[in-house]
Parts: sequence; structure tokens; C-alpha cells
Amino acid sequence: MSFVKMTAERHKLWKVLQQYHRNNSKVSKEQPSWMKQSEEIALEKNLANTPPSSAKTQRILNNLPPKNMIQKRFISTSSSSRLYSSGNPSTMQQRGLNKGVSLSSSLVQHSSLDRRSAFLTRNELKNAKRVVIKLGSAVVTRADGQGLALGRLAAIIEQVAEIQNSGADCIMVTSGAVAFGKQKLSQELLMSMSMRETLSSVDRTSELKNIAQHELKRPNAAVGQSGLMALYEAMFRNYGILVGQVLVTKQDFINDDTREQLFNTIRELMALNIIPIINTNDAVSPPPQETSMQGTLNITDNDSLASRVAVDINADLAILMSDVDGIYDRPPKADGAQLLHYFNHKNIDDIQFGEKSNYGTGGMESKVMSAGFALDHGCNVIICNGLKNNTIRNIMAGETIGTMFSPLEIKGTSVEVLAKNARSGSRKLSSLAPEDRAEIIRHLATSLLSNEFEIMEANKKDLDAAKARGVTGPMFDRLALSRAKLESLCTGLMQIADSSYDNVGKVVRRTKISDTLEVVQKTVPIGVLMVIFESRPDALPQVASLAIASANGLLMKGGKEAINSNKILMRIVNEALGRYGCSDAISLVSGRDEVADLLKLDQYIDLIIPRGSNEMVRQIKERSKSIPVLGHADGICHTYLDEFCDVDKALKIVVDAKTDYPAACNAMETLLVHESLLTNGVFHLVCDDLKKAKVDIFSGPRLSEHLTFGPPKAEKMSFEYGALACTIEIVSNMEEAIDHIHKYGSGHTDVIVTEDKDIAEKFIASVDSACVFHNTSSRFADGFRLGLGAEVGISTGRIHARGPVGVEGLLTTKWELRGDNDTAAEYARGEKQFVHKQLPLD
Repeated sequence: MSFVKMTAERHKLWKVLQQYHRNNSKVSKEQPSWMKQSEEIALEKNLANTPPSSAKTQRILNNLPPKNMIQKRFISTSSSSRLYSSGNPSTMQQRGLNKGVSLSSSLVQHSSLDRRSAFLTRNELKNAKRVVIKLGSAVVTRADGQGLALGRLAAIIEQVAEIQNSGADCIMVTSGAVAFGKQKLSQELLMSMSMRETLSSVDRTSELKNIAQHELKRPNAAVGQSGLMALYEAMFRNYGILVGQVLVTKQDFINDDTREQLFNTIRELMALNIIPIINTNDAVSPPPQETSMQGTLNITDNDSLASRVAVDINADLAILMSDVDGIYDRPPKADGAQLLHYFNHKNIDDIQFGEKSNYGTGGMESKVMSAGFALDHGCNVIICNGLKNNTIRNIMAGETIGTMFSPLEIKGTSVEVLAKNARSGSRKLSSLAPEDRAEIIRHLATSLLSNEFEIMEANKKDLDAAKARGVTGPMFDRLALSRAKLESLCTGLMQIADSSYDNVGKVVRRTKISDTLEVVQKTVPIGVLMVIFESRPDALPQVASLAIASANGLLMKGGKEAINSNKILMRIVNEALGRYGCSDAISLVSGRDEVADLLKLDQYIDLIIPRGSNEMVRQIKERSKSIPVLGHADGICHTYLDEFCDVDKALKIVVDAKTDYPAACNAMETLLVHESLLTNGVFHLVCDDLKKAKVDIFSGPRLSEHLTFGPPKAEKMSFEYGALACTIEIVSNMEEAIDHIHKYGSGHTDVIVTEDKDIAEKFIASVDSACVFHNTSSRFADGFRLGLGAEVGISTGRIHARGPVGVEGLLTTKWELRGDNDTAAEYARGEKQFVHKQLPLD
């Protein structure tokens, strides 16, 4: 049956389906008149500029059903829904095709898409509507070069199908025909040996394989192309996707007519929901020659081919997959080679190229030149390792895979360089005299006041931006700086400086091992800290000072809402450090991409301390797989009013614990009241004072039973309000209060108010929290208030540091053993004797 007859039959079927839908749907499926008119105008313009044969094709396409009716896609794996689960399906179609639009109109859309500027960061890649995927020879071919890596290829096709089935357009540029042909021809040559040759004593197997692999490239390509396409067709069919082979040669791009026909074919395939699979026709292609055309990219390999295709079809993203992880600043095997996660090809002079892959025709220099060409034309490129699992899926999810070509002016692997600098900076700080470290902190403290105008001006920009976004309440308060806050900061930093002399190198244990051996345990820095904080710009100089006092390198990530304040404060920190040549010991990072990268650098970063919302702390704990995290996710603090409490003290402490700073992690969230206080008036006085302070009260289950018209019932007992609200519950005695705290608390800070010292001491000894207080507000759980000068955070963990973490929590120890010609064998034989005597520390 001819193509026209097949089309006519399909059109009749479509008319029947269309009539069926009109008769069985309350909503008309007919296109709006404005859509029909615009479609007809676009078609007339398109037909007017095309030859008769092309115009005929356009008319045939125009009469075909809408694109979304030609082929309903089915996704056969559960993982297929993961890729764009967070995206809006409707937006995925904005640069693609509209439902119900005919194919000829689709072609107009495909050929008239405006070139947009390239994406800047990986987080934007999920918005790519048209993606070119290039599979290098090393990706498609087995390690021994004998045939295709079928398992790897199947996994890649599954990921490509996810993108295509999400509504985006995929185009593949693939190698592998020659490798597939080698495998088939080698077998064919062996099978074609005569009986005499087979029985001969001379084994020609190796000779024939060598001929098939090295002397028959064009026959290999011719044999392999059909098999390769049959394989792609079978694999994509599992996902309800059709594919079409497009064989090209270099001449197709040089000649204007053939180039136009080539890309018309590709656009028609995309309009039909068919994935174009492009490969070079190595059966007829001459060897690559260095011929260049002004203003375009010379086709020398599949990298340049993929980039040319990506530019000419207005793709958003090209993924060049080979056997390398990305671009390095020097050959990957060279000492100190750094993988560049972002790269702007304007900085090409900053990198050194090594040898090309063992497979295929392209090298790294070719990849960089090809990617740069695509980026210049608005298409992002990622060079990555296709041998690793889920490469495409992870790229589209915004993960740091390979090297992304971006217009951003980023040199080097910024976060990795910062982390390495912090490590070396820590060692520089350790080598300084304690007086020098103290002087750096004092200079920083005084600079806060001397630069008050600039700091407040930068902070005003952040506050204005916050107001424009509608930020109010505690979040706004944390963001705001003032003269009083700067003075308080200065005082706290001076305390840190005054107490910093004995931090590093302090002897904590001295032991005489034998007459000739003595061991000393000393404090040393942990190494490199990463502190992540939200909103509060005043946290930056506090944390920096603690790092300096403990001689730790430091990477800080502040919230974007305080970007201007943090920049000026970071400049002051760097100036203070620079006076002693240690300015690279502390750095400020920005952007989610950088934090994600830093969480993987366990070879440089030793401890992560998140300070912020429960959600942020919880996310950091979940994402950090190999670096320890110090902190707390919840601050559910309790205050227990014992039956022997002083009324005035109780009222004062409870109101302060809740209202002094409701959003703080050490604010009271649950008030436990001894049941006897319900009848002597204390309970009602406490509630009245809380209501006067505009605190919303919620009742626990037992309190609800006691009060007929009491406060609304709390949704759950383990809840951090972070605002002017709290839960009140009734308990029968101190033991019940302790049980409640252990069941619903977070191990942060818990308080008892009582005049009975025995009960107080029992409470303090029994409650298993980082901070346990008697007759004082929970708000005292703070590094400055407890005399630490400042804190990097409050830890509810049980390893290393607990409670407010000051300088001591940022130190570890090392052992120094000094002997005189001692060996373990001498002690084992009894020639020398252990003493193990504790010595004075001085």
C-alpha cells in the first residue's frame, strides 16, 4: 500500500474517532477558531515558500491527527515518573507542541522556536524542553571492544525514554556501528573458513579477528548500522517510542540544500513524536579533514556533530557522554588534577589537555571546542561519564555530574578549591602564636563598630528585599542588625579572644609509660568546619571568631536573604585574617549547588554544623552521607512548675522563656504544671500572664479533661511552635514530668521551677537533655550567656560535644609519644618495664 493510501486510511480512522469523541463528550474537542486561523496562516506561509513536492508533504501532514493522538506513550518502569515529578507537565509543553494542534502546525513551532539564553546553574536543567544525547564509542562499546555493552545501553535508553515521555524532545547522536560490525564480521569470517583451513595446523583465528577489527572499517560500519538501529528500535519499543535513523556525512552540513533537508527531516520526526537517532555514515565517510567554515563548527567527530545538531534544532541541553568524568584543569592522571564542575570556554587557556580516549575519534580538546560553540548559541552542554549509573537521570535532577558549560564566570572547581584552601588555612592558623590568633579576633571585633555605616547600609538592602517579599515577624527580626547588636557582637568576640590563649596545644593528659617513654595528649583543631546558617548575619562573625580561636578552617553558607550583609561581614573577616596571611582559612559559599558539592568533600571537610530551621537541619543530616553533622533538628523545650514553686518566680520565668525570642530553639514550647496548681490559683495566673503577652495556648489531653471550656486541644504533644504559642499539660508529680519530657522532648533544654532543692537536684540528674536548668529561663541555653563568648550551635547529640558548642567543642586531641631507642619487642620480652604513671600537666 502506498504512503498516500496509508495516510488516507489513517485520516478516515481519525475522522471516525473525532466523531465518536464529539458524540460522547460534554466538552467539544474542536479547535478554537483562533487556533485554526493561526494554523492556516502559518501553513499558507510555509507552503508558499516550499516546492510542490514539499508542499504536498505538508498537506498530507496537515491532514494527519494531532501529535498527541498519533502515538500514546506508555512508561513501563516505575522509575519513569521520577525525573520530572517536581515539574509542571503543562510547562514542559510550552516550547514543544500543544495538544490538539496538527502536525503541520507542529512543524511551524519546531522550526520557529526562538533561541533563548543558556541556563546558568544545574537547578535549571529540569526545564530543558529539547535535549541532545551523544553516546560516545566508549559508552556504547564493551571494554574489550568486541560488540556493544547491552546492559549499559538499555539503562541509558530507559533514561532517555523518561525524558521523551515527560513531554520533552530527545535527539540521539550515537556511535557503535563499527563496534557492532566488528563483532558480526569477526564471526562471519571465522564461519567462512574452508574445511582445509579449519583442519590446518596453523591457527588463523587471531589473524582473521585482526583483519575484521582493523582493516574493514567501512564494511564494519555498513554491517553494524542495520544491527544497531534494530537494537535501538527494539529497546525503545518497550517504552512505546518510535525511533528513526538519520545517517549523515560531513558533506550534508557543507551543502546548504542537503543541510536544509537534513534538519527538515529531523523536525518532522520530532513532530511525529519519533526520536531521531543520528549517526555518521562511516561506510562512505572519508577520514576527518581539517576544513573550516567561518562562523560555524567543523564536523570532525560525534562531539562536534552533536553540538551542530543541538544548535541547528534550538536544543536547550546537549549531554556528551564518554569515558571521562568531565573536564579537568590538567590531564586527569596528573598530580593535583581538579575536576571542573562548571566551565566557561572563555577560560580555555587555563586548562591543559591530555590524550584522547582509547575509543572513537574525539578527544577532550574537541569536546571543549564543540561545547563552547553550542554555549555561544544558547545551548548548555554537559560533558560526563556515561559508564556510570543513572548519569542522565541525575543530570536532569540537578545533581553535580560531569562538567556543565555555563555562561557564569566560574574558574576552577570553586567549592573544592575553597575546601582545600580552608585545610591549608587551618594549618597556618595552628602555626600562629596564641597571641596572634587573639589579635585577629580583636581586630575583627573593633572593625564591626568602625564599619558600622557600611554594614547597616548593606543590611538595609536585605531588609528592603525582605519587606518586598512579605517577610515579617521573627524571620525579619533575625535578619535585622542594629548598633546594639554590633556592640553585643563586639563584646562577645572580645570574650572569645581573651579566652583563646590556651585553646590549641593545651595538655590534657601526661603519662610516664616507662623510664624512657612519656606520652602527652594535646588539644588540636578538628580541621575544616562547614557551618550553614539562615537569616542571621550576626552569626557570621561569631562563627568566624570561634574558628579562629580554635585554629579551624571554615566554610560558611549564609541564607540568600542576608546576602548583602554577609558579603560586607565576610570582607571584614578576610581583612582581619589577611594581616597574618591566613585570609583563605575562612570562606563564604553561596548557592545550593555549592552546598551539595561540599557535602561530598569528606576528604577536606571534617564537621558540618547547620543552624536554622528544623527542615534545613534535617535535610543536611539526610544529605550528608560521609561527613558528621553536629546540631539539632528540634528545639522542644519544657518548663515544669513543681507543686513547691514560688509563684512570682514561676510567672516571670515562664513568660520570659516563651516571649523573649519565640522563634529561638531554646524557647519554651511546652509548659508542664503540677496538678495541685490547678486549684490554688497559680495555673490561672500563669495563663493570664501568657495571654497578656499574646501567647496562644493549646491544651494537652489531661488538661482538656479537667477544663470544660479550656484552650483548644494541641494537635500533638511533640511540637515546636517557633512563635507566640505553647502547649500546657497537667502532670501528677515530678516523675511523670520527667517521663513526659523523655517521651515528647528533643533533648535540648528543660527547666524545673521549685523551691525544694532535693526535687530540683533529682530532676537535674534524671532528665537526659543537653541542658537542664533550675529556677531559670530556658533562654539561657546560649553560648554567650553561658560564658562561651559565642557558639557555633547547640548540639543534642551524644558524641563529641553536647549543648552550646563553643571553642572547646571545636577541638579534638592528638597523642605525642617521646622515647629513647624503644621498641615493642623489648617490652614483650621483659627487657623494659611499663610504669604507666600519671604526671602533672604542667
